[in-house]
Amino acid sequence: MPMTALERPAFHTSSAVERASRAVAAMIGDGGLRPGARLPSEADLGPRLGVSRATLREAMKLLEQDGLIQTRHGSGRYVTAAAALKVERPITTYESISQMLRRQGWLPEVDVLSVEVGAPEAETATALQLEPDHPVVRIERLYRHADKPLVFCIDAVPADLLPELPDHADLSASLNDLLERHGCRPRMSTANVSAVILPKPLAQRYRVTGLDPWLLVTETCLADDGRPVMHARDHHRGDIFSFNFSRR
Repeated sequence: MPMTALERPAFHTSSAVERASRAVAAMIGDGGLRPGARLPSEADLGPRLGVSRATLREAMKLLEQDGLIQTRHGSGRYVTAAAALKVERPITTYESISQMLRRQGWLPEVDVLSVEVGAPEAETATALQLEPDHPVVRIERLYRHADKPLVFCIDAVPADLLPELPDHADLSASLNDLLERHGCRPRMSTANVSAVILPKPLAQRYRVTGLDPWLLVTETCLADDGRPVMHARDHHRGDIFSFNFSRR
């Protein structure tokens, strides 16, 4: 699912822009604004959301690119028909596993299963545009709710992006946030979804047998400047998760 690179502010303000964007989107949905409705002015929305006018404008750019609003010069911003399409797990939205699970009502816990540095697999080297012997940090994690396994993840990051081997505390939180601290947070990805059988050695080693098939989302995650910074293979429980999309 290729996505166009967005012109966004520096890393320290991007999260405020994205939060404002989500808040306006929620306002459209929860407030029952129908297609064609005019959004409140920047002067009204900024104080309501607690953000500057510059941050609000960047948030509006994201919503406009997503097709949820349109700007009519000299008139204002209006809700589009696309905003009426509610997609619970949109395949075109880049988000962390933790964000996705919490949004769906789970309280995820993360088991860090393994962290190692080594040469990349061929698929990973190609995705990250690395030489065959360029080291990567390979991370295996299991997201669960209580004792229920939800998502099994295998992530690879070029080792030079993580000067120090991350500890379990960092990896039990957000790998995206960890990469942001090193100036290379993923913002978008190209991805493929397929149904797979979890390799038997992995299933037995981590006691996640009898849950096949899994939905494997293979992603090459990119920073704002287009650099590939992570190759992710996230196995979602096929009996729990699905991916939806709207067509327009």
